[in-house]
Amino acid sequence: MATVVSTILPTDWSVADMLEHLGVPPQRIRMYPPPGTATEEDVLEVRRRTGRLCELVDGVLVEKTMGYYESILAIELGYHLRDYLQRNPVGVVAGPDGMLKILPPQVRIPDVSFVRWEKFPEGRPSRRDPIPTLAPDLGVEILSEANTEEEMERKLREYFEGGSRLVWYIDPDTRSARVYTSPDQFANVSEDGILDGGDVLPGFQLRLRELFEGAERGAAQ
Repeated sequence: MATVVSTILPTDWSVADMLEHLGVPPQRIRMYPPPGTATEEDVLEVRRRTGRLCELVDGVLVEKTMGYYESILAIELGYHLRDYLQRNPVGVVAGPDGMLKILPPQVRIPDVSFVRWEKFPEGRPSRRDPIPTLAPDLGVEILSEANTEEEMERKLREYFEGGSRLVWYIDPDTRSARVYTSPDQFANVSEDGILDGGDVLPGFQLRLRELFEGAERGAAQ
């Protein structure tokens, strides 16, 4: 008698259907557990066993893509946000391995995220909860070559559906950023423009050129 495996994906889909649905290249999809059956526990197990970071998208483990320079850029931005929070202790900033369950059953890993204290059930992060069930107030994605337009459009919708109020997409290739206040409302920021925290981080401002120059100094050391 055949074993029935519970899956989130439609059972009549082909691999092509799945790839179109996820909007990511096949080399980033892990085949175990079988696509459609993965859980939060599998996300944590892959990290423990291999050190790789995976997002959970409709029961599929999708490897997070981030290069060395993009990681430096994320840390540099985190430094500026941390400096702001030292003076305005309203929440916490996490880096490129901070997992968040922004929607059931989606686990996303922003490259940088800010969450206000009151969003945490205990008023602060807990080591007992490695994947908090919440969306960041600010989610930041540092774009890399392996990211697809379809993937990033879907992430954007999920962030705001989950409760995010501000999302920054930073593009190292063009040294620019796109600031979203909703999935359909955004402003383009050039290298000489300023990232503004708006209502989420009142008073936070960072010239984009300063961010890139700081990352490049760090990479050169």
